[in-house]
Amino acid sequence: MIESLTLLRPLWFLAIPVVALLALRAAWRSAPLGDWNKAVDPHLMALAARRGAVLGGRRQANIAAALAAGILALALTGPAVERPEASTFRNLDATVIVLDLSRSVTEGGRFKEARQAAEAVAEAAGTRSLALIVYAGDAYTALSPTNDRESLATTLFALDADTVPDRGSHPERGLALARRTLAEANVVAADVVLISDGDGIGQAAEREAAAIRDKGWQLHALFVPAGKALPPGAPRPDRTALDRLAGTGGGRAADIDASEAVLDRVGASTAQHLAANGYGVLAFADLGRWLLLLALLPALLLFRRSA
Repeated sequence: MIESLTLLRPLWFLAIPVVALLALRAAWRSAPLGDWNKAVDPHLMALAARRGAVLGGRRQANIAAALAAGILALALTGPAVERPEASTFRNLDATVIVLDLSRSVTEGGRFKEARQAAEAVAEAAGTRSLALIVYAGDAYTALSPTNDRESLATTLFALDADTVPDRGSHPERGLALARRTLAEANVVAADVVLISDGDGIGQAAEREAAAIRDKGWQLHALFVPAGKALPPGAPRPDRTALDRLAGTGGGRAADIDASEAVLDRVGASTAQHLAANGYGVLAFADLGRWLLLLALLPALLLFRRSA
């Protein structure tokens, strides 16, 4: 059960040692009269004590107040458990794969590995909605958002150098189409994974990456290196540009042969994605409110009147 707990506001833990220090100080000052013994003449204090005019401090009240404050601080940390129904809402979390089908990728010798990387992303996405966008000189939706993984495998197998009739490489168009797809579906949290050799990345692509990040989504990138002699006139792969684009999109970049860093981010639970985007209340049930009720018990002792 402890492993299933998540703290929505862990910084409130810093208040607990502060409460403990204040409680110790209050207990010391209340035993028995705090600083009054230093401020009042000893003979006058003794006379007042004999007449019953001096009452000692009450440690019990300080302990009760400290206990209530400690429970309140613990409640404010936001202990929570993941809502089991969070992953069932289609528009909460989604993944969009943007696959480069320009000549430098499809004829560069690593296209098979690029398609396998797309399948790995789909597997990491689990049961969440998945879409596939392909681009070269222009961008097209190869697979609308779906949970059917068999359709994705069939579509990936059918892709080749002639799938996109427009020559060139314009990743910004693929990213723009991914952004519109997510916006039309009203997706709250999303991962966009660009699988490319980095060709064609410029200011337009970086603007699209920033727009994706500003929506609260993340753009990751998987680099496809050249595996053999590139076709005549094809540009060289550009890993630096791809890394920069992923950084602008708030995500990770990795090579298709070592894609764990990206797959780990994509494979995070829906609750983790939502919490990272400030929508933790949709994915977690906050138990802090029940701790507030528990804090009422020591607080009641503060209202106890002496006989």
